Amino acid sequence: MVIDTLLKKREEDGRPIRVGMYGAGFMAKGIVNQISNSVPGMILCVICNRNVEKAMLAYRAAGHEASYACDSRKLSDLISEGTPAVTDNPALLYESGDLDCLIDATGAIEYGANITLGAIAHGRDMVTMNAELDGTVGPLLKKKADAAGVILTACDGDQPGVQMNLWRFVKSIGLTPLMCGNIKGLQDPYRTPTTQAEFAAKWGQDPHMVTSFADGTKISFEQAIVANGTGMSILKRGMTGVEHRGHVDELVNAYDIEALKAVGGAVDYVVGATPGPGVFILASHDDPKQQHYLNLYKLGTGPLYSFYTPYHLCHFEVPLSVARVVLLRDPVLQPLEGPRVEVVATAKRDLNAGETIDGLGGYMSYGQCERVAEAGARDLLPMGVAEGCVLKKAVAKDQVLTYADVALPGGRTIDLLRREQTAMFAA
Repeated sequence: MVIDTLLKKREEDGRPIRVGMYGAGFMAKGIVNQISNSVPGMILCVICNRNVEKAMLAYRAAGHEASYACDSRKLSDLISEGTPAVTDNPALLYESGDLDCLIDATGAIEYGANITLGAIAHGRDMVTMNAELDGTVGPLLKKKADAAGVILTACDGDQPGVQMNLWRFVKSIGLTPLMCGNIKGLQDPYRTPTTQAEFAAKWGQDPHMVTSFADGTKISFEQAIVANGTGMSILKRGMTGVEHRGHVDELVNAYDIEALKAVGGAVDYVVGATPGPGVFILASHDDPKQQHYLNLYKLGTGPLYSFYTPYHLCHFEVPLSVARVVLLRDPVLQPLEGPRVEVVATAKRDLNAGETIDGLGGYMSYGQCERVAEAGARDLLPMGVAEGCVLKKAVAKDQVLTYADVALPGGRTIDLLRREQTAMFAA
């Protein structure tokens, strides 16, 4: 633990980290409250949201009244005065020299692509909660960020970041991680915003976002970016999704260690394990002397050893990621190189020619992890580009869509980035 000490020093020196955030939804509101009331040495200076009133309300819920920034001069003045600002102009944030770091809390792929490119072009570090964008073109964006000398990283709190923290710990004590796992309470690819409406209303969340968790799309994006950040793969399309109602430590007997080694380690998820909704790492150690110690320390006889974090605290931990970037230049989770795993669109019901595919967590499609080589060989349609595509022909329920099945909308940034990423890592 060093971040708390460094933030306290910034507070004492009167040099707080100045943050701008995109988004004012459920998770973003939590971040506003967390930075405003629980993080010394950091200020959330401005929120950009297409609905400005939602940004105003997010600040108000945290005990602040914000003012509208119509242009860059007004934003700079508000930051200097210590007055929270809101805007609907994304460029004001990534063009501002008054901000130390940006947060993408939107989950919107096209919008996220444009603001991320803007941040990179203007030399702004960014912490992103947008696993959907990261799982679609993250390796390309990482290359662009590196070339610009800025950090683009996923965050603590979300399960991928928590897995990466644990992965780093396990490696640092000399073990070899062979599985990065995510614990779920529910997995049903046919859930829709209608089936999830009651749950969403209870917790004040968006039904489509809730559905993307329930139908497996979200966890597919999350595990894809963990695979791309660790060099791991998957055991099969969609991952294995073992149902296990016992403790996560018992999973050391649920997997074939040779199968895990054969793919260079695997990402996966389990349903129903405790303690949920945490994450786990299964790792090996080749030294018999250290195996003896691990057994003494109650981790068992191997060959797999279980390590876990029993929770992920989402918005509570996002400011820590900002501090890691600004104060330590330490990214939480980034792609290593080219993609290893991506998320492909799959029909949630029988789809008809002429239909337009709705958004993530909708009624028409769900996402599954697939190896990049297989997805490329079959020209499978990435889930991150599926929204807005028009079906050229009928597609049966549970069939994976291909580019040949659809007509892409015109003029989208995400399609340009996908083509660029494919060309960059074709070898």
